[in-house]
Amino acid sequence: MSRTLKAATTSSAAPSGNDSVGQAVRELIADVRGRGDAAVRELSARFDRWEPESFRLGDEQLAEIIGTLDPQVIEDIKTVQANVRRFAEAQRESMSEIEIETAPGVFLGHRHVPVQSVGAYIPGGRYPLTASAHMTIVTAKAAGVPRVVACTPPIRGEIPAATVAAMHFAGADEIYILGGVQAIAAMSVGTETIAPVDMLAGPGNAYVAEAKRQLFGEVGIDLFAGPTEILIVADDAADPFVVAVDLLSQAEHGPDSPAVLVTTSERVAEEAQRHIEEILPGLQTGDIAGQAWRDHGQVILADDLDEAYRVADGFAFEHVQILTENPREALEKMQAYGALFLGEGTCVSYGDKVIGTNHVLPTRGAARYTGGLWVGMYLRTVTYQEVREPKSSADLGVLCGRAARVELFEGHARSGDVRAAKYAGIPLEWTDHYAGTDRA
Repeated sequence: MSRTLKAATTSSAAPSGNDSVGQAVRELIADVRGRGDAAVRELSARFDRWEPESFRLGDEQLAEIIGTLDPQVIEDIKTVQANVRRFAEAQRESMSEIEIETAPGVFLGHRHVPVQSVGAYIPGGRYPLTASAHMTIVTAKAAGVPRVVACTPPIRGEIPAATVAAMHFAGADEIYILGGVQAIAAMSVGTETIAPVDMLAGPGNAYVAEAKRQLFGEVGIDLFAGPTEILIVADDAADPFVVAVDLLSQAEHGPDSPAVLVTTSERVAEEAQRHIEEILPGLQTGDIAGQAWRDHGQVILADDLDEAYRVADGFAFEHVQILTENPREALEKMQAYGALFLGEGTCVSYGDKVIGTNHVLPTRGAARYTGGLWVGMYLRTVTYQEVREPKSSADLGVLCGRAARVELFEGHARSGDVRAAKYAGIPLEWTDHYAGTDRA
């Protein structure tokens, strides 16, 4: 039986949505829906002290903003985006379109059709998350989305140049310096100057997440976002210092970010906790990471790795890092995770920032039923049917008539009857429309 060496002191369970945040967001969305651009402008001035002549950046502005950046920053953005694009394109190529003949002249198929417009939200605030531009926009473009609208807030009254460059090089068709609920609402319901999109993608704070939740159905969304999560599975071969550093790398995302160690080694558990306490005072984000570790950190000692994997699956966390002697064993033993990071040479931060897989992942147990954002989320798999052989259509018509009448759907049954009559001469009991005519 596993035992807990360090327990979380505060629950990180998902909020109900029926709170003051939910009410405030509801009112803000209604304002944008009712007053359009005027509401967007007022809300931007109120929350971000940002009221430019135009929220959308033109070509000259883009060139000027990008020109302020160090060439190395631009080169790194392009390198990371190339990694993301390469993987997303490989995912797209793996999705085959099919057409099969299920009976003589009966053809069934499916196609993967891209969503026609996507709104990508790139957060600002505490951290300018340039990587979110790579994950949302590059992936959408790899899927073939023709129109991507990208919004990011100003940071302390300034345009975040690196984020703008990331959005531009990722392929955004429209870039707005606009944040918060007003950005989400504008992209979703539309205004006089911003045409509405079909789908929203990207992370954000509690208000942005709640806005996406409320607008879901009117538009599609990628995922319901929660605090960043990390869980490390470690055996006695793990380096406790690496364990400590990697746990804190994700705890710095926010004071409510859970960080969990599940290990078979009491030595690793004790030394990793000691290293965490040593590292925190010198970490620039130590105030945030320290609170997250204190309130949401856990250390669990498992009897063996099979039990460790079962415990990890029970958490169904966003990021699961495997620091064991044989890390690839987790591919067979584990089921519930957003993304696996196998071995000491790999870390969650690589996935967050540079390696090429998508960092928009399920949180708060959602890994039990969904994966993360990928090229397939921007595609609609749609089916088509064609019956070319009259006899097959007649046979289906007879079957359809019987099946529909079992369910008391007479109109459905008659659609089948008509084909049976036209293509096989089977009399219609409910009409004499075809009586005495050549139905072939």
